[in-house]
Amino acid sequence: MTPQEIRNLSAEEIEQRIDEEQEQLDELRFQHAIQGQLENPMLLRKKRRTIARLKTILNEKARAVS
Repeated sequence: MTPQEIRNLSAEEIEQRIDEEQEQLDELRFQHAIQGQLENPMLLRKKRRTIARLKTILNEKARAVS
């Protein structure tokens, strides 16, 4: 998701998306710990960065309101 696409979402949708991404990241971390390898270990990095991007834009929206 690009930052522009995220900015078009409402705050509730962004929070929901953060929860979904966090669950996926937890599953990937679990698979990585148990199996010792993933098909694509870069997915962990991508998920972490997506979550950070979502949280950053959510904070921007919160500051704009107050």
